[in-house]
Amino acid sequence: MAVAMVTAAVRQTPTIDEPVYVGAAAEYTHEHRLRHNPEHPPLGKLVIGAGVALAAPHIDASFTGDQGRLGRHLLYESGNDPWRLMLWARLPVIALTLLFGLVVFAFARELAGFAAGLAALALYCFSPDVIAHGSLATLDVPAAGFALTSAWLVWRARRRPRLYVPLAGIALGAASATKMSMLPAVPVLMVLAGVSVWRGCAGGRRLVRAVAGAGVVALAAIAVVWVAYLVVDPRLRWTPEQHVPVVRGMRGLLVQLLPFPEAYRDGMRVQFGLENRPWQGFLFGRLYDGSLWYYLPAALLVKTPLGMLALWAGGVAAVVAVRRLRPAAPYVLAAPLVLLAAAMQGARDLGTRYAVFLPLFLAVAAGCLLVVRRRWVPAGVAVLVALVAVSSVRTFPFYLPYSNEAFGGPDRTREWLHDSNVDWGQDLGRLAERLREGYAGERVWLVYKGSGVPGFYGIRAEDPRRVPVDAVRGLLVVSDSAAAKATGRLAELIGGSRPVEHVGHSITIYRS
Repeated sequence: MAVAMVTAAVRQTPTIDEPVYVGAAAEYTHEHRLRHNPEHPPLGKLVIGAGVALAAPHIDASFTGDQGRLGRHLLYESGNDPWRLMLWARLPVIALTLLFGLVVFAFARELAGFAAGLAALALYCFSPDVIAHGSLATLDVPAAGFALTSAWLVWRARRRPRLYVPLAGIALGAASATKMSMLPAVPVLMVLAGVSVWRGCAGGRRLVRAVAGAGVVALAAIAVVWVAYLVVDPRLRWTPEQHVPVVRGMRGLLVQLLPFPEAYRDGMRVQFGLENRPWQGFLFGRLYDGSLWYYLPAALLVKTPLGMLALWAGGVAAVVAVRRLRPAAPYVLAAPLVLLAAAMQGARDLGTRYAVFLPLFLAVAAGCLLVVRRRWVPAGVAVLVALVAVSSVRTFPFYLPYSNEAFGGPDRTREWLHDSNVDWGQDLGRLAERLREGYAGERVWLVYKGSGVPGFYGIRAEDPRRVPVDAVRGLLVVSDSAAAKATGRLAELIGGSRPVEHVGHSITIYRS
């Protein structure tokens, strides 16, 4: 897994979100001020910032642009090497992703034995989604890993509540201080902490102790969020660079009641504002406005190895049905179920990264399938894990555009999905290399969906949407996400051109 993630990190140019996080991380660690990217709390960006600090980039403290321009300015306009800086920014997330694999192993081993731990770890390590997003300087895998760690520690609190309840709260706070989308798991894990304390305490006043345990989890989580902001700026100065919308009604009341710094509450207002924007989605070849409630389950069917889907289903059934495992079912399944339900209500159908917590929690459940006392179960689990491994290795090193064999593999993912499922701007460097090797001297027309700067990589291209259709002759290069949503002139250009090559399964070169 480490080899796969480092290889991906070395070869991929910045994805759409990464420059925003890297720019904010540099601002947090070098200038100690909260200004950009309030829609995400600072802890995950502080992790990224550890790598940025080790890279020792030049920081332009006088820069005054928005958060998108901030990242591009840091990477491409400040005298820094974007390849080196992005690798250093990604390495702390890679290390954290590897550590979360140990949590997966430990959780499954405690529930169902050593073999179950190994099976769960194997599923985690070969998960294309975890490898893809664990190798980027983004927040999805760190937030999911902290949530899993909290669930595991709450489970362990059944035996030693005084030790593990506060630790569970700290892990839950780390999840909430990384992504606000983890907040729906907070009441779930508070209740489970109370249950663990109830079961772990003997004698009287069990109800009082259970309520106290839930309170300790909440207080510890709140403290971690505050500490994350105080680490950035001990004076908690908050000067938002972007517009913070006014949120009214129940949402506004909820935001106002949150016991977090004002920057956190403003970040939630920004998130609610993003939810109110008009978004487009793309699923199974259909472009649509708004969102579909079933988008994430459908996308997961495409993006998850077939053997992993089978093991997830079997593991969930085992955790619920086997008497030995039934007490652990809420600890393994409740948090991801609530998080998935919340994510399915979102307005942005942009990728399975919004449900990347599922490969973590369900790997634990899948390992528990080995508890079933049937002669064929160990062999069946071994075969399915091997199939997952083969499917994952076959897509190396193109993990972002992965799709399973039933949907044609990574070369056909663009037919079913778009955005971070297939094309997140990661292959600009590969495109530059391919144009130099195979198409030197030809005129290039480029529609690139990403945060990279084509000129930095030696790509000299024009935008075909700014000239008449008849003027576009030569190579038409289009990011597959842009092609999926193409209308008007771009759709006409693509329809009148012949595809000649795919770059990284995310960019198509046409002959116009």
